[in-house]
Amino acid sequence: MSRDSRPAFDPYKHLNITINPNGSCTRHFVWPMVNPDPDPSPGKIAATKDVTINQETGVSVRIFRPTNLPSNDNAVARLPIILHLHGSGWILYPANSAANNRCCSQMANELTVIIVSVHYRLAPEHRLPAQYNDALDALLWVKQQAVDSANGEPWLRDYADFSRCYICGSSNGANIAFQLALKSLDHDLTPLKIDGCVFYQPLFGGKTRTKSELKNFADPVMPVPAFDAMWELSLPVGVDRDHRYCNPIGYLPQKEKIGRLGRCLVIGYGGDTSLDRQQDFLNLLVTAGVRVEARFDDAGFHGIELVDPRRAVALLNMIRDFIN
Repeated sequence: MSRDSRPAFDPYKHLNITINPNGSCTRHFVWPMVNPDPDPSPGKIAATKDVTINQETGVSVRIFRPTNLPSNDNAVARLPIILHLHGSGWILYPANSAANNRCCSQMANELTVIIVSVHYRLAPEHRLPAQYNDALDALLWVKQQAVDSANGEPWLRDYADFSRCYICGSSNGANIAFQLALKSLDHDLTPLKIDGCVFYQPLFGGKTRTKSELKNFADPVMPVPAFDAMWELSLPVGVDRDHRYCNPIGYLPQKEKIGRLGRCLVIGYGGDTSLDRQQDFLNLLVTAGVRVEARFDDAGFHGIELVDPRRAVALLNMIRDFIN
């Protein structure tokens, strides 16, 4: 077969999805899902529960609390809150997937924190900014638990330190985390306090190809055409890849607001197709005056922590150093 007669790469086949005539998506795979388990029995690393936070949209959060709770003077010590935005490629899997459940359970246990993982709506059935709105709903819901302590969610009321809340996102979840951090500046969150943001392998894009995208164009796990398809299915209809949701670099109106963000941790790997985008994002934060800690490793690829337990431990250690 000649080069020109090779079949075109089909990103939807690679992602194992079909786009339906009504714009919805059929996902031809079954992700293992995990039901919540609120029983903090010995031997479990974390207890979990689901709480619906918006009756109209049906959006919920999954709360993770470590089963071994530290105490001071025979009283349970207050634990930091991590508002968690999982990676999904915008379209692939929800917060109750086995991978996200394992990640958040380990984080709650190893870091001794309360995790509030947002079960945001997926594209293309719900395009951006739906995910940003869901994340904001979750943040305001956490604040409300502090304000209305008498009727608040017991795990937050009894165990959480509302003065130490962190926004943490992975991949497209880090994109959501960034937009949420900006949105939070428009709200009075008292007594909730955002103490920092963690952006792990943040997913951004743009019309012009970067060197890392060209270098990893045919990446076997997540080739560039698959990223293109994810953006095509998640961005508002009619906008291009330089829209600020995808490419925040050139959007001047939000640069002053970016400078008001608190401490940020940005983590990435040299083999990530999105590496150049992540470093441009890092520079955006730095030039805006944000206090940033950057942790980039030359070795590694997008989502490496899902397949390499050592990298999962290293990621937890980086987050622990940042929040302590």
